Amino acid sequence: MTQRSVILGCGHYLPRNVWTNDDLRARGVDTTDEWIQQRTGIKQRHAATENEKTSDLAIAAARMALHNAGITADQLDGIVLATTTPDCTFPATAVKVQAALGMTRGFAFDVQSVCSGFLYALSVANNFIITGQAKHLLVIGAETLTRLLNWHDRTTCVLFGDGAGAVVLGAATGTGTVADRGILSTHLHSDGRTHDLLYTNGGPGSNGQVGTIQMEGKEVFKHAVTRLAEVVDEALNANHLNKSDIDWLIPHQANERIILAMAEKLSLPTDRVIITIGEHANTSAASVPLALAHGQQKNKFKPGQLLLLETMGAGLSWGAALIRW
Repeated sequence: MTQRSVILGCGHYLPRNVWTNDDLRARGVDTTDEWIQQRTGIKQRHAATENEKTSDLAIAAARMALHNAGITADQLDGIVLATTTPDCTFPATAVKVQAALGMTRGFAFDVQSVCSGFLYALSVANNFIITGQAKHLLVIGAETLTRLLNWHDRTTCVLFGDGAGAVVLGAATGTGTVADRGILSTHLHSDGRTHDLLYTNGGPGSNGQVGTIQMEGKEVFKHAVTRLAEVVDEALNANHLNKSDIDWLIPHQANERIILAMAEKLSLPTDRVIITIGEHANTSAASVPLALAHGQQKNKFKPGQLLLLETMGAGLSWGAALIRW
């Protein structure tokens, strides 16, 4: 018998502030709704209010995920939170979530891998479960990226938004085959040589500033198409599966053109792809769990279906996971 991690529940939170593309133009950004939609598929994004911290978003998503999973915080063995916009340099934002949930046991820590953060966090949590070190874990992706934007740089400021998504993982016993319910495998990569393609020009260990997002968009796009195709093949080959076995694609929501290119590669119709970028924009580590929560809330996923999660982010980092629902 094999130990597996299964998704027991999902949760999400999006701030009430909604900025449309026209709103950005009214704020002085040199852009148009047509320009943004044609290049990215983004129609709007959510923005945290002045009093909302990343932890507030994470707490709201966590509470929904716990309710959806039907378990209480005192049943959790740990929290792994992916974010690149922590409340403070230290301690981890995860411990604020832990305290707010009333969880007084186990562990709580952050993972930082920007847009790939949730898959990195999911992989870490999965390893805790399959090695028998935990039975229930909360995995969160939460970001307030609008606070890292240069509003005079239209190539980046139109792309990002704020939000949080969460899943509760539970331990289950499987047979060790791809028919098992739960996480079948995760696949993570990074290449630090491409650091300067997407980064912030600040940090506590360099200039003591928060910095703003800097990006070579065309280069990132080219790397994304190549690397995502590679890691998807890697995940399928590792499980001796074919692309025809995939029922749902849950991609990182960075660019609609990249999402549709991946769907075409997998021969998946768009109604089998979760696309939320139009309403959320790129929420970095929150992107994939928000898409998962959307799919579950709409009752799209059926028991036994195979879900492919994939993401690409700064680092550059990328990854994929195969999950049997």
